[in-house]
Amino acid sequence: MNFCSHCGSPVRLQVPPGDNRPRHVCTQCGAVHYHNPKLVVGCIPEWEDRILLCRRAIEPRHGLWTLPAGFMENGETTAEGAARETLEEAGARVDDLSLYTMISLPDINQVYLVFRARLLHLDFHPGEESLEARLFREHEIPWDDLAFRTIQRTLEHYYADRRRGDGYPLHVGAIFHKPR
Repeated sequence: MNFCSHCGSPVRLQVPPGDNRPRHVCTQCGAVHYHNPKLVVGCIPEWEDRILLCRRAIEPRHGLWTLPAGFMENGETTAEGAARETLEEAGARVDDLSLYTMISLPDINQVYLVFRARLLHLDFHPGEESLEARLFREHEIPWDDLAFRTIQRTLEHYYADRRRGDGYPLHVGAIFHKPR
């Protein structure tokens, strides 16, 4: 960031009074500009013993499979965002959303929130960001062609919980790209 979004003056990276980390601070009006993680919201759309996956038509990871998910928008709840992304990417409507995984990616400043959801009907189709939308049984999941580690971890939890048969607890974790 080079300029203040409030007054247009230059910003300087410094630790503001009462804070503990560098922030972009306006040299003129003193506005502090915070950069916080982005929320990625999505669904595991369920239909009987199958789930809906999308094959990506965009980068990153073009041509690989993922759950319908994307960045949360202002003015929506996490569940509304997950349902919207499912509609946009897979043309699918869902309800009964229940938070299932929360995975932090601190190295790229993202947090994934994935909900289990009931697919309302089989009238789905790929959206603009998808090449294909398809239902998969566990043995059909393209494990080697999943786009993101967050999605792989979510599906690993999902199928392990399904095999145990004692419910779907909330899974919270983190994935680090850089060694810690």
